[in-house]
Amino acid sequence: MTQYDDRVQYQRDLLKAEEWSKTSASIHVHSTDTMWYDNRPQDTKKGAVTDTIYNSGLVVRTRNGKHIHTFGERLTGEELVRSFIRHQS
Repeated sequence: MTQYDDRVQYQRDLLKAEEWSKTSASIHVHSTDTMWYDNRPQDTKKGAVTDTIYNSGLVVRTRNGKHIHTFGERLTGEELVRSFIRHQS
């Protein structure tokens, strides 16, 4: 049955990575329009925003607790597992 060891390990890693992807990597409160991912400088003209960067690759922007915009693309499958393993080292 060792022929399936790699598949079983990949599935374990995928399940762990999916949970990990839901957690935030950082939270940044700012009023600048020069963030590397920011293509919406108009959002900060009215004041500070909160950008939450998730391990999944998404950046969620809010102001006063209300969602404004989501940047990026969610990592899935092998890309997600690779990112998870890289960050665990």
